[in-house]
Amino acid sequence: MKRFLPRSLLGRSLLMILLPLILLQAVALQIFYGSHLDLVSRRLSGGVVSEIAYTLDLIRRFPNPDDRAAILQDARQQFELVMTFEKGAILPPTKPVNILGPMDDDLSANLAEKFDLPFTADWVSDPQSVFIHMQMPDGVLTVVVPRKRLYTGTIYIFVVWIGGTALLVFSIAALFMRNQVRGIRRLAAAAEAFGRGRDIGPIRPEGAVEVRRAATAFNRMQERIRRFLVQRTEMLAGVSHDLRTPLTRLKLALAMLPAREELSEDVVEMQADVEEMERMIGGYLAFARGENAEQAETVNLSSVLEEVAAGARRSGADVSLSVPPALTLSLRVDAMRRAVTNLVDNACRHARCVAVAAKRQGTAVLVTVDDDGPGISPERRESVFRPFESSEAGGTGLGLTIARDIVRAHGGDIMLEQSPLGGLRARVRLPV
Repeated sequence: MKRFLPRSLLGRSLLMILLPLILLQAVALQIFYGSHLDLVSRRLSGGVVSEIAYTLDLIRRFPNPDDRAAILQDARQQFELVMTFEKGAILPPTKPVNILGPMDDDLSANLAEKFDLPFTADWVSDPQSVFIHMQMPDGVLTVVVPRKRLYTGTIYIFVVWIGGTALLVFSIAALFMRNQVRGIRRLAAAAEAFGRGRDIGPIRPEGAVEVRRAATAFNRMQERIRRFLVQRTEMLAGVSHDLRTPLTRLKLALAMLPAREELSEDVVEMQADVEEMERMIGGYLAFARGENAEQAETVNLSSVLEEVAAGARRSGADVSLSVPPALTLSLRVDAMRRAVTNLVDNACRHARCVAVAAKRQGTAVLVTVDDDGPGISPERRESVFRPFESSEAGGTGLGLTIARDIVRAHGGDIMLEQSPLGGLRARVRLPV
């Protein structure tokens, strides 16, 4: 049953309204059709058949042609029955055609009960009349009965009333439920956009009281998170400034040391240590900041990948690139450039050859970074995304962590796999 049930809240809500409504209308129609309409139909057809029987009885009792003509004339005037007799005719076999309602069945039942004669009832030839043909011993008697004498239009009125009221109630319920669900949809879209780092601002509460409360709570949560990020970024900027100041003094002191040959090797090593400390501070600050200040925009991912590959080649790396001319999607371009750069730099640090590729796959874009290095064992491929887990010579241990945080902030993810080149493959999936 779950396969056939609607998945959305709007669909399920309308289904909960529609099913009881249909059941109620079906019960009402059955009560009307099975009792009132059936009773009226039996009485109408019984009355018409009794009048036919009465007329035929008079004809048998007064066989004189003049009397027969007078009797048929009275039947036309008093009962609205037009009777004609075709002497010597044979009733042809015909297949009965059922119509909507019990009227045809009731008429046939009454005729069979009153007359022990073959007969047919034609309900479809004339929209205003019903033709009854009866096989008499010496010919065929045709009775033209006005349809209004056998048929009540109440069934159509009742069906239209039931269908119209059901459609009206369902339309009002659908309009009302759509307005209620719209607030939930906007809340979900706002939460998804905020989770991807887009500054959407507060959303307008609408809908039911519970939905309004959820929207108000989301606005408060959004403001608290934004305030926390601003405070954390400002604090980290101050810490970074405080740490960079003594590092700058160390760099100046090292630069101003007298050029003595016995100290030159130590000075070079200390300068390298200071530069590494500056780079690590920058990496820690970028990791804590999370690139959240940047707003998403529509960009060509292929151009970003070309820039990253060109930068890696300028550093002496062997990087090949295979991308289509245009892969347009909404990205925080600087953050995504940093994420791909971290993946490429990580691959270049452990391998000789690196291959970057991208393609569109359904509703997503796949970016792969392959290398021919030693790779990572399957049991460590998830743990290296934790901060400082992958720290080795020349790295801070935050490259993969920052890359995954950025990609997940875009609604995607990064997975590490075995590369066709023999090393490691970083597979990035981004929603379009």
